[in-house]
This record gives sequence, C-alpha cells and structure tokens, in this order.
Amino acid sequence: MDKSLLNAQNVVTMSNYQPETGYTAIAQVEAYWEALRGSRLLPKRSDIDPRGIEKALENAFILERIAPGIARLRVAGSHLNDLMGMEVRGMPLTAFFTPEARADVADMLEVVFQTPAITTLQITATPAPGRPALEGRLVLLPLKSDLGDVSRVLGCLVVPGDVGLAPRRFDVAHKEVLQIVAGQPPMPKTDKPAGPSLPRVEPAHQPSGMAENMRPFAGKSGKARPPYLRLVKSDD
Repeated sequence: MDKSLLNAQNVVTMSNYQPETGYTAIAQVEAYWEALRGSRLLPKRSDIDPRGIEKALENAFILERIAPGIARLRVAGSHLNDLMGMEVRGMPLTAFFTPEARADVADMLEVVFQTPAITTLQITATPAPGRPALEGRLVLLPLKSDLGDVSRVLGCLVVPGDVGLAPRRFDVAHKEVLQIVAGQPPMPKTDKPAGPSLPRVEPAHQPSGMAENMRPFAGKSGKARPPYLRLVKSDD
C-alpha cells in the first residue's frame, strides 16, 4: 500500500486488539477502522494512515466508487497483485471474481455505499491444473470522502495458502452484512418487521355492486330510535 500519506495525527495504537486465527490482517484492519470511527458514523478517507495497519498492508486496499456497482482499486497491497499475477491498481474489484459472481459482488458494493454497511464475504476458488482450491475472506469497510459522501472503502483480502498459477478468480460462498449507526457497534442487518395485522371482520350481508349495508340509527343509549312519524287512528 502507498505509504506517502503519513500523518502522525492519524496513527492509532492497535497493540491491544485480539487477532482472529488465520485472518490476523482482517482483524487488524477492522479494529483500526473502528478505532478511527469512534462515535462517528464513518471515518474519512483522509483519516487512514498506513502506519496504523502496518502488519496488514499487503492485504489492504482502498476502493473508490465510480458508478453504481463499480468500484476501482486506488491503492492495493502486494497480496492482491499475487492473486491476479499483475498490478491491480485501477482495476475493478469484480475482476477478482468469476463472471457468475460479479453481479452479486456489485450488489454488495452498493449495500456498503448506500446503507452504509460493513460487508464480509467468504470466497472460494475451484481447483484446476496448477491451481489448488482456495478459501479466503474479504471485508469492505465504508469511508467518507473529503466531500462527505460515502464513496470510498477500506478493504482487506486474505487468501491463505499457495496461490498457484495466476490469475485466481473467486466465487462467493457466504456473505454477512452489518449495519452502521453512529455511536453504536455494527449490528447484523435485518429487514424491518411488518406491523401487527388487524383482524378481518366479515360483513353479515354482502351488498351487490357498490351499494352499502343499511344500518339503523342508534341513539346514545344504544336503543333504536322510534320513527319520526306515526299513524294515530281515532274512532271520533
């Protein structure tokens, strides 16, 4: 990752974070992003300092959204170059995926930018001659640009083991989305539950056409009101 943007004010000490076995780089990047965020909704792209994730630089990258579902790599670590067998800066993130998986990845990018949300993808690559089966993990952490829009991502990609012949392309085996709320830890994304439904009341008589049922007028006492005119018979 490019180390030219070094600012001492953006360095966060990560000595107390607990790395996850096998994916220590992802654990460090996630903890660094969360520390920078603090009580805000999101950190800014300008807050990111490579020294804060020094041990994860080869797996880390920065994405820039250029169109719906399309985000290109602005900065990328050497691990991403190894997976593709070439320099990946300027390439879309979907280049790492099979044609069948690219639409799903594009949708997940929009979830990250629009919600905003954190997305973690479990990825796999099928074996082939000279290419062993691979399993890995990709995390996407949204960032604000200097203009305040959510158009950047701090990401981390870890694929343990021998890469084999490059390029390697992946399918999405599983995905997890965490919603982001200012001042609160990320929570699993859930759909808004539907409100309680009212009981259906069937009418005693269904009128034909658009006619309505006739109902007798009732007074405050609840008794039917007597008719206004009455016929009085007299023998006189």
